[in-house]
Amino acid sequence: MKASIRQISEMTGFSPATVSNALNNKRGVNHETAAKILEAAHACGYLSEGGNIHSIRFVIYKDSGQVVSDTPFFSALIEGVEMESRVGNFETVIWNLNRSAPDYDERLKQLLTDPTSGILLLATELDEEEAAKFKSALAPVVVLDNWFENSSFNSVLISNTDSTCAAAEYLIANGYKEIGYLKSNINIKNFFYRQEGYERALKAHGLEIPENGLISLPPTMDGARVQMNRLLSAGIRLPEALLADNDIIALGAMKAMQDHGIRIPEDVSIIGFDDLPFCSITTPGLTTIHVYKQEMGRTAVRRLLELIRNGDRFVTKSQICTEFVERGSVCKRTD
Repeated sequence: MKASIRQISEMTGFSPATVSNALNNKRGVNHETAAKILEAAHACGYLSEGGNIHSIRFVIYKDSGQVVSDTPFFSALIEGVEMESRVGNFETVIWNLNRSAPDYDERLKQLLTDPTSGILLLATELDEEEAAKFKSALAPVVVLDNWFENSSFNSVLISNTDSTCAAAEYLIANGYKEIGYLKSNINIKNFFYRQEGYERALKAHGLEIPENGLISLPPTMDGARVQMNRLLSAGIRLPEALLADNDIIALGAMKAMQDHGIRIPEDVSIIGFDDLPFCSITTPGLTTIHVYKQEMGRTAVRRLLELIRNGDRFVTKSQICTEFVERGSVCKRTD
């Protein structure tokens, strides 16, 4: 027989009203008291098998906010999350968590002490130190778009390294030996692994990163265009071909090159990453790497529902493979 609130009250020494408030995440119960009550509730089976979890909280974590922004990429992720949540008869609650906001600590505490909402954490901009705090969450957590070596979360992420390695291999197969990389000046793990794939392909073919081959740009379209314009005005010599951390950087840089009379792809070929909708309508269309954004969201929800319903103790790391999309921004070298 399932334990009652009165039994939990007797186990912990707190009043039934306090126990009820803690179990329903109501204000007025301090963190230490709530933790003791919830620990007792788990121990006696009151919260077993996800019976007390009523919704999925999709947590959008922002540090700089320049990478996680209102773009079609993240809109598609959210759509996938909401679709799969409906299939599982769970409500989706969007929860913004901004590292620089004055109420960050309060909102984080509220999130971690709520046993009634499973946590789907969009961790694109999250670092290892902040990620560790989510280990104390009272509800199951699945991390989306990141992986933390020191914190064993169930995670769903993009196959970053293999994807950029394959893109660099494509350029090499088309005759390019001088291949550079457009990197974000905001560091996140996705970008680190993408650059790693590019460097792995070059090394496998005995190629060096060319002089001025690593070009650092802001991860916004206007920012990338402005900074690339500055570099071109200062006389930077570009490599024959460029891979970019994402489409936004690629398109901003491409526009700056066109401002300076550089022809794409005749003078410089360029490849993006994400396959955002406007990549097909630029001139030329941007060759890129398609990410199955909705499926990432759906896969993450499916894993979270498994944790809620089954209480799985093993940890999974799911990498969603990508698809290379050829358009007009790369040509075959003939010299």
